[in-house]
Amino acid sequence: MTTGVAGSFPTGLGSNPGHPLPLGFVFRSRATKEEKAAVADKAQLTDSKQPRDPQAPKGRPTPKRSEAQSQRRSVANTSLTRKDAAKRQREERRSALERQRQALAGGDERYLPARDKGPVRKFARDSIDARFNVAEFFLPMAVVILVLSLVQVGALQSIALLLWLVVIVLIVLDSIVTGFRLKKRLAERFPDQNRKGAVAYALMRSLQMRRLRLPKPQVKRGERP
Repeated sequence: MTTGVAGSFPTGLGSNPGHPLPLGFVFRSRATKEEKAAVADKAQLTDSKQPRDPQAPKGRPTPKRSEAQSQRRSVANTSLTRKDAAKRQREERRSALERQRQALAGGDERYLPARDKGPVRKFARDSIDARFNVAEFFLPMAVVILVLSLVQVGALQSIALLLWLVVIVLIVLDSIVTGFRLKKRLAERFPDQNRKGAVAYALMRSLQMRRLRLPKPQVKRGERP
């Protein structure tokens, strides 16, 4: 016959007969676990609600107010410096273009574009500017020929077509003679310098009217460079 005691298991049951397990111990252990879990959840919730500096990197301590202010000042100074640098570059570019424009008008070698610099290119320019070139009258003659071709007269249209052929032939012959002479003179005057492209540069200049040439002519007609 088994005897039951309040707060204990019957004798003979369980793995350890003769040593009853109190019920209070079981409920106390469960309550302890629940209390620990609640405390941990409360701590996490408190940590998550704690404010954090938005400028502070994640996982790092919040910087001091003085450090944050110094960082903001450095960023502001950097942006201002970039603006000043961009403004300075624009001013320098504007001044360089102005110097180049004045050099093209006055012939100052220091500020001329790269394609116009050097004694070889200057000699080629002066050789073209010192003589009359058929090609520089091409635009005026082209206007006259165009007007004649628009007139509904057969004879005038025939004359206009003939003038086209004459002008083209004269320009080609004059360019060939000018290029041959200039190449020979450049070889005599500058034997040890780079003369590549100088003849083509001069012939392109001869296609422009004298008053429209840049750099401006520095020699008169008939003056030998």
